[in-house]
Amino acid sequence: MSELDVLIARVLQPGFAGTSVPDWVRRRLDGGLGSVIVFAANIESPTQLRALTDEVRAANPDAFVAVDEEAGDITRLEFATGSSSPGNLALGAIDDVAATEAMSRSVGTLVREAGIDLNYAPVADVNTEPRNPVIGARSFGSDPALVSRHVAAAVRGLHAAGVAACAKHFPGHGDTVVDSHYGLPTVTATLEQLRRDTLPPFSAAVEAGARAVMVAHLLMPEFDAEHPASVSPAVVGGLLRGELGFDGLAVTDGIGMAAVRERYGLAGAAVRALVAGMDLVCVDSNSTDDDLAAVTEAIVAALRDGTLPEARLVEAAEKVAAFAGWRREVREAFPKEEGVLPPFDAGSAAARRAVRVLRAEDGALPLKAAPHVIEVELPRSLATPLADLLPGTTSSKLADTAEAADLPADRPLVIVVRGIQRSPEDLERVSRLIQERPDTIVVDLGVAHTDPGGAAWVAGYGISRVCVQATAEVLAGRQRPTGGTRA
Repeated sequence: MSELDVLIARVLQPGFAGTSVPDWVRRRLDGGLGSVIVFAANIESPTQLRALTDEVRAANPDAFVAVDEEAGDITRLEFATGSSSPGNLALGAIDDVAATEAMSRSVGTLVREAGIDLNYAPVADVNTEPRNPVIGARSFGSDPALVSRHVAAAVRGLHAAGVAACAKHFPGHGDTVVDSHYGLPTVTATLEQLRRDTLPPFSAAVEAGARAVMVAHLLMPEFDAEHPASVSPAVVGGLLRGELGFDGLAVTDGIGMAAVRERYGLAGAAVRALVAGMDLVCVDSNSTDDDLAAVTEAIVAALRDGTLPEARLVEAAEKVAAFAGWRREVREAFPKEEGVLPPFDAGSAAARRAVRVLRAEDGALPLKAAPHVIEVELPRSLATPLADLLPGTTSSKLADTAEAADLPADRPLVIVVRGIQRSPEDLERVSRLIQERPDTIVVDLGVAHTDPGGAAWVAGYGISRVCVQATAEVLAGRQRPTGGTRA
């Protein structure tokens, strides 16, 4: 293994299939692979996950492990059950910085006990576009000042738990209507607008000590009309390093995402990211040995033809090595504690504080009988905890419901949506049902922006397990709701 091979291996971060370290990953770790990322598909149990991360470090003591454990709507470690944290939008609705820091520390403790070093959180996007298909409840809200103070609190909480925080998705994915997993979003903001609307939370993260920033795949014509941010020297060098003054680890969003892969291919996107000034390339959630070989070959070719200066590769590898060194020191300061779990009762309490009754007619709430619940497709059903509280609750899918005449007329009707403004078709279907059943209670578990009508409109601010449970408790009258204000 040459010195060049080691440098290249250090700046790549693959995911992989399976619940143990594959032979090809172990071989690459032996050859200097600097890090890996784990996803829900890699996780069966806390014990198994810790064994996996121990395997990684046994193969390469200098390697670190990353995860996207945002908690709330996006959880890897609690994917099977749903997160025990209410998530960012709910925490933004409460607007209690101490609660955010405490929840982040709890999440960080769970991450650290799993043997994971770098958490791709918090989300620092200001969600100013209610139709945003990918950020939504992952953001603390639409106000830059609110988002900034909670991002800083989240960074402090993760670091207090011994986990490195990474603010994402720079320079801001909140004002988009395209999901970069499937296409290329365009952000038309000027530098003045970015300074006002999207950069403050990232500045707050850096000031709070965030060790990493993840750069998004966004086209920003004001700075680079051709290249997405993650592969743009103007954005990485000009905005992240220059404007923000960030000198830590610059990480790409997954280069397997369509926004860059369809333009440049996996290997081409990796080369362009390094040329642009990125330090660590997240390859893909299900990377293969062939993928890493192709990326490595492309980087070698770029070094030979001068597209990628060797000094730039060395700089990136040194940034990764410096981060890994810092992580070793932190890991030693937080020794493994068998059986220690974070106090997640706080998550349920915070979720209950977040539920809002945005509007309600007299007598509409709480429910006085077991309802019929109509839901959009959700990872967790509100009907399930409602049935525990109100036995006899039944449910159906919104897509399968044609008209109210097909529903039980003698029982309350609850419709559950998730940011209904994102789907005109769902909004039209719900509006039609409400015309026939004006007594309907509508629950939005996403960004509650568009009032769909009905007798009551309730915001749960997330689909985490605790948010869904707390919303059910309010509907059933087991918890006193908070009224009237939005995040």
